[in-house]
Amino acid sequence: MARLAIATHNAHKVDEIWAILAPSLSGLTREDVASAKELGAPSPVEDGTTFAENALIKAHALAAATGLPAIADDSGIGVDIMGGAPGIFSALWSGAHGQDQENLELLLAQMADIPDQHRGAEFVCAAVLVMPDGREQVCRSILRGELLRAPAGEGGFGYDPIFRAQGESVSNAELTAERKNQISHRGKAFRALAPHVAEALRA
Repeated sequence: MARLAIATHNAHKVDEIWAILAPSLSGLTREDVASAKELGAPSPVEDGTTFAENALIKAHALAAATGLPAIADDSGIGVDIMGGAPGIFSALWSGAHGQDQENLELLLAQMADIPDQHRGAEFVCAAVLVMPDGREQVCRSILRGELLRAPAGEGGFGYDPIFRAQGESVSNAELTAERKNQISHRGKAFRALAPHVAEALRA
């Protein structure tokens, strides 16, 4: 029986979030955590104008549908010279949700003529917890870096192959899962959220 719901249908994201939260959630096992897909919950329309608003829409819908504490995140990449775009439209950048390769290729094409010194970018994440009674907690984080000119690496997902974080010599997709979780926007946001999740599960 699940005790905590994660508002995603992406199996990679479930594994990543669990790996980040697990050290802070003693007594909770992977079997205590279920995704929206595993719980048969529909995906709500994400019509917010910020990452936090979209994450809260997902978590409130899942908490209402399941009666469980629900966590969600909304994240994306923002390119400095593009005014922070794709931003909240990162997953839809090429026109349809879930087309990671097409999204990545479109962004690379749009940035093809931009010199290295103007390829600054950041990953942004808002991680949220919503209780069945409507109480909510929001934690935000960013990871600064730059866009590469070609994909590198087989790990990660989304825009990871074309993003190199500040202080790293390789793309996010070439980092170990442990290193990526240590430095990533999602890792930092969910570690900040973890104490609130632990408190909610003790209640």
